[in-house]
Amino acid sequence: MAHFAVWRDAVLLIAAGPLVYYALATVAALRFFRRGRGRGLPNFSPPVSVLKPVRGLDFGSRENFASFCRQEYADYEVLFAVNDELDPAVPMIRQIIGEFPERRIRLLVGAEQLGTNRKVNKLARLAREAGNDVLVLTDGDVRVGPGYLREVVAPLANPKIGVVTSFYRGIAEKNVWAELEAIGASSDFFAGVLMAQWTEGVHFALGASIATSKKWLGKMGGFEAIADTLADDYELGFRIANAGGEVVLSREAVWTMYPAQRFRGFWEHQVRWARTVRLCRPLSYVGLLFTQGLPWVLLASIVAPAAWIAVAYLLAYFALRFLMAWTVGIWGFEDEVLRRRTWLVPLRDAIHFVIWLASFASNRVKWGNVEYVVREGKMVRIASKETSRTDPAAHGPVTSK
Repeated sequence: MAHFAVWRDAVLLIAAGPLVYYALATVAALRFFRRGRGRGLPNFSPPVSVLKPVRGLDFGSRENFASFCRQEYADYEVLFAVNDELDPAVPMIRQIIGEFPERRIRLLVGAEQLGTNRKVNKLARLAREAGNDVLVLTDGDVRVGPGYLREVVAPLANPKIGVVTSFYRGIAEKNVWAELEAIGASSDFFAGVLMAQWTEGVHFALGASIATSKKWLGKMGGFEAIADTLADDYELGFRIANAGGEVVLSREAVWTMYPAQRFRGFWEHQVRWARTVRLCRPLSYVGLLFTQGLPWVLLASIVAPAAWIAVAYLLAYFALRFLMAWTVGIWGFEDEVLRRRTWLVPLRDAIHFVIWLASFASNRVKWGNVEYVVREGKMVRIASKETSRTDPAAHGPVTSK
C-alpha cells in the first residue's frame, strides 16, 4: 500500500504539470498578441520576390494563388515552380498570369536534382531566378490577406533579423479528419511555439510562410545545404539562427488548406508530422508527454484517493484546455475551423497521444507512395510505387504542412 501511495502521488503531481502548462501557454498567447497588435511597423518596403514551389491543386488553389497577386505592396514579383509541364497546377497558374497582367509573375518548370527534397530543389532554382534580395517563401496551399507582404517584410528592416515566419489558420473542407488536423495546429501546436518564443526564443521557422533574404540564405549555405533534409522549414530557421540571425514570429497569420480525407490519410500525415518533429528536436519531443493533459488527467482520476479529486482534475483539464485553445486559436489567430469545432479538442488530444506513441515506432516517413528513412537528419529513399513525377517529397499543396 505504501508503494501504491507513492506512485499515486507521483501520478497526481505529474498530471498537474499539463494543467500548469495550459495556463502558462495562455499567458504566453496573451503576451504575444497584445504586444503585436499594439506595435507599429517600420517604414521598410524593399522589392520582394515571392517564391512558390507548387505540386498539384486542391480545393482552394485558385484563390490561394490569386491572393498573392492582390498585395498592397509597391514592388514585388511572384515566381511559381513546378516539377514538370504535366503538373495540374500549370494551366491554373497560366490563367492567373493572364488575369493579373499588371503583376510580374513567372512560371518555372523543372529544377536541378540537388537532393531528395524536391520542394527544396525548386526553391533553389526560384532563389537563383529571383530578381530581388528579399525573399518570401510560401507553400502551395497558402492564402494571404492584402497586407501580408507589408507585414512580413517590414521587420527585416532590422539587420539582426534573419527570418520572419508566420502562423497559419485552417480552411478545411467539411470532413472530420480535415477539421481535426486544422484544430490541432491552432489549439495546441502554436501554443508550444508561443511558449518557446517566451521562454527561450524561436530558433526554427514554420513552413507556411518564411521571409528572409539572399544574404542570410548565403550565410547558412543556401538551399543546397538542406536539399536532403526532412524538415526544410525547421532547418532553414535553425541554420539562419545558428548563423547569427534572429527568428521572429509575425503577427500576420496566413491560411492553409485542409482537404477532405479518410482516416488512413489523416493518420499517415499526422504520424509523418509527429515523426518529423521528433527527429528534429528529440528531447523537446519527449518532453511533450508532460504537456498532454488528457491521458494524465484520466490516469489521475483513476488513482485519485477521493472522488472529488478525480472530478477536480477532469474539470481543470476541460477548463484550462479550452481556455488555451480559445485564447490561442480563436481570440489570437481567429481560426474559424476551431471556432466551429472547439468541441473536437478532447478527441484530438486523445488521438494525438496515440500518434505521439506511434511516432517512436521507426525513423521512416511516407509521402504518398514513396517511403524514406531518415538518417542523421537526411532523407534516404527506400521504396517507391510511383514514378518520380508523383514523388510527394515535392511538398505539394496537400502534403506541405
